[in-house]
Amino acid sequence: MDNFLAPHSTEAVAHSRLRYAVLHSQTRLPFDFPSEDWLDWDISRPSFDESLVAHCASYHAFDRYLSGEDLFIPPRFPSELERVLRRHAYDSIHNAISRSRQTLKTGGYSRTCHLAEQSIRSVLNTEDNARRLLAWHRPNTPSPVTVDMARTVSVIQV
Repeated sequence: MDNFLAPHSTEAVAHSRLRYAVLHSQTRLPFDFPSEDWLDWDISRPSFDESLVAHCASYHAFDRYLSGEDLFIPPRFPSELERVLRRHAYDSIHNAISRSRQTLKTGGYSRTCHLAEQSIRSVLNTEDNARRLLAWHRPNTPSPVTVDMARTVSVIQV
């Protein structure tokens, strides 16, 4: 992950801030379910922190892509990769909004999504990140179906 988003990047710092807030600022009771995260990261703010959520969503998008979670058909082109990352970021934004105790300002959802998209584009346009990310889930050997199809085509061409 550090190859794409350095530990001091805005995205990594946002991720760390939210993670720290979730892990350390909640009061857990013995009967609380482990899956319930009582997010207190937004209580001290008068409104929803769009920038923090957007950068954290961008970080989560890359993390989720690198883990291969929910990736059934790997992207082949940079445009497909960007769409996958944007969908992952939108999922994170939706989760943050649904768990937040603060209301969004008018246009806040669009601004949050736009900030996350800018962050994703920035990472993809840096050096050869897009190429490296596309290669991350690409199989090293052709699948058996591809090999069988090649044989079938050569037999038909007789």
